Amino acid sequence: MKIIVTGSAGFIGSHIAAKYRALGHDVIDIDLRAKKARNICDEEAMRRLFLREKPDIVSHHAGVIEVVKSIENPRATFEANVLGTINLLQAAGKAGTVKRFIFPSSYTVYGEPAKLPVDETTAIAPISPYGLSKVMAEEAIRFYGKLYGFAHMIFRYPNIYGPGQDGNGAVGAIAIFAERMRQGKAPVIFGDGSKTRDYVHIDDIVRLNALALRAKASGTFCIGTAREVSDERVFAEVKKHMEFPETPTYMAHRYGEVRNISVSGKEAEAALGFKPRISFETGVRNYLRGTRKGTA
Repeated sequence: MKIIVTGSAGFIGSHIAAKYRALGHDVIDIDLRAKKARNICDEEAMRRLFLREKPDIVSHHAGVIEVVKSIENPRATFEANVLGTINLLQAAGKAGTVKRFIFPSSYTVYGEPAKLPVDETTAIAPISPYGLSKVMAEEAIRFYGKLYGFAHMIFRYPNIYGPGQDGNGAVGAIAIFAERMRQGKAPVIFGDGSKTRDYVHIDDIVRLNALALRAKASGTFCIGTAREVSDERVFAEVKKHMEFPETPTYMAHRYGEVRNISVSGKEAEAALGFKPRISFETGVRNYLRGTRKGTA
């Protein structure tokens, strides 16, 4: 199959593109950081690209992924995450060859849910422009999928971690904590350490996206372990493997960040046969091997 992968230079997209190539598929890379002709925000360039390449599947992982950045500059977030997605959807429809559109949404669409773990029936109530941009992109995918007759698979991701994640970036607590410890600096925890997330290893996400190529299902699926892991727990686990002697630095909770979340994956297991296999403890241990020496 011919597959367009957007965000192919990013943490998640690069792993997925590599897997698709390993499976023998013809992969076309697009990334927001690339030259204009390969930028999803360029509507005409996307139209020409789709008409020329005639892809079978779109795996759309490009976009702005930072909650705090979305609050500081919401316009850039909506341009990339909403308008960029619509550009791809329109191009896919005009090409007439796309059979499936795969999209990573986020637990942030739920805001501060009253009950955990969240699932596909939990009320949508984002508290950041980033979360809202995911809601809007989801609706656009459903609309254009119905209009042009292609299936869609929307995955509401939890926190994803693993090899290749940028420890100097603004997202990814495990990678950021490990990088600061490697440099001999105390990691920063925003809030009192009780904030929780659901963590899934990148290898499991890659396996999910491989299953999505041929799955008969079409719809929206929550992805997660239904387990809450606190920032304090993350710090303790990373500290253990990094042999870091100090305590974290605490700063104020950042507006727009969800305080507590865990995600049920029961529907994905029933419809796709997917369930995360790598436990948090095993995933962190394997990921951090060699990080203390700067080799991860």
